[in-house]
Amino acid sequence: MTPMLNADPAELAKFSELAHHWWDPESEFRPLHDINPLRLEWINTLAPLAGRRVLDVGCGGGILTDAMARQGAQALGIDLAERSIKVAHLHALEAGTPGVQYRAVSAETLAQEQPASFDTVTCMEMLEHVPSAASVVHACATLVKPGGWVFFSTINRNPKSFLFAIIGAEYVLKMLPRGTHTWNKFIRPNELALWCRDADLAPQHIRGLQYNPLTRRYALSHDTDVNYLLAAQRPALTA
Repeated sequence: MTPMLNADPAELAKFSELAHHWWDPESEFRPLHDINPLRLEWINTLAPLAGRRVLDVGCGGGILTDAMARQGAQALGIDLAERSIKVAHLHALEAGTPGVQYRAVSAETLAQEQPASFDTVTCMEMLEHVPSAASVVHACATLVKPGGWVFFSTINRNPKSFLFAIIGAEYVLKMLPRGTHTWNKFIRPNELALWCRDADLAPQHIRGLQYNPLTRRYALSHDTDVNYLLAAQRPALTA
């Protein structure tokens, strides 16, 4: 049975309109370029990428997917914004990135096609843009192999995140276009951890991601009040 499409047409249209900017490090996607080395290092430290089969859910133009492939992974990036996938394909061809592929397919559909097929699954800055984040978490859990890792990043839901992630980032600093995020779609860490456990994923590590507007630099921290990353592991099979 084909799963229902877990996507907001308005969100897909929004990212499709911006697709040609994905690989411009001075564009609306500058924050993703800036944080990519941090999240890549964190992933690679917990789950070394070389020689592994990895999946990037909600890959957009392939910023993280491409970086994981350059670490020696066989990387597949998926997204439902077809223009973004075309940009990712084109960049891979122009850059000559080895071991990277892209598909316009949902996580839920791919989970039916290829369960337990990936050593590592990433889903970054995507959960707050879909109608059912729990459905994506469940699909990611289905896609990863027993013993494999799933990495999420999203935004906490509280007054501080409204002030920093929406008022600050979109209206004051203008780091993102207005309307990029909707506060009531943000996800508290305990909610994400619960969805992980419901999908048979064991949360193992959580880190905050902080931005210093004076230095214009990001850093991992223990403050998860706004942006945060969560690493979960699917239990290994027992004899």
